[in-house]
Amino acid sequence: MVVQFGLFALVAFGPRSWPGAAVWPMPYSWVASGIGAGLVVIGAVLATTGLVRLGRNLTVLPYPVDGAPLVVSGPYRIVRNPIYSGLIFASFGLGLYVNGWLTLIYAALLFALFDVKSRREERWLREKFPEYGAYQRRVRKLIPWVY
Repeated sequence: MVVQFGLFALVAFGPRSWPGAAVWPMPYSWVASGIGAGLVVIGAVLATTGLVRLGRNLTVLPYPVDGAPLVVSGPYRIVRNPIYSGLIFASFGLGLYVNGWLTLIYAALLFALFDVKSRREERWLREKFPEYGAYQRRVRKLIPWVY
């Protein structure tokens, strides 16, 4: 959790690029900013709908809440971890929006962290829900329809 929040802080408030790094040239900086803004919006929608769909079953720990049902509807139909996915998209989007190489690196580290964290969480979900294996085969983990 500490590493996760540290990476969130770096994405949001950390240095965007290293000193002396070249700025992104036009029109690439505008294109990247436009794509980045779109990714931030997509990420916010994905994470928010994931939070809403989980409702009171949401927990700060990756262990499933006792008595909670397996949620496979809403954004969980297109990706198994929509909250993580949304935060990843928004982080990469922010990096593109601000044209920040370091921000993109922080986003990549956040992606790697969520990949590792979700592996452990999914082991617990497989133990708790026998149908989780079929769900895993049907729905991608962090990037809808890709990974």
